Amino acid sequence: MEHRTKAARRKPNPRDAGQILPMVAVVLLVVALMGLVVVRLGMQVDRRAQAQAAADAVSLAGAAEGEDRAGSVAEANGVVLESFEARGPEVEVVVRLGDERATARAKKQW
Repeated sequence: MEHRTKAARRKPNPRDAGQILPMVAVVLLVVALMGLVVVRLGMQVDRRAQAQAAADAVSLAGAAEGEDRAGSVAEANGVVLESFEARGPEVEVVVRLGDERATARAKKQW
């Protein structure tokens, strides 16, 4: 003899068909939007790191060989040299890559 509860014997209501579809669509949309945000943040962090690496290279070149060399290193790295300040053996540069700015200092060692 088989014992079934009322819930197990009940037939599905035709009005319940497709109720999960809107929820799945909303969840997929939220996951897609979160993925987009993560990708954009990653791209921004990468661009900031590229700008800082270029600023470091430009400042080292500027400390060793002067402003002209710093400008050519900036161009080779795809950044714009916005400012170059030399104070004795120390150099400070500001570069721009898109909308990201980075500053770096270097000191010439004798």
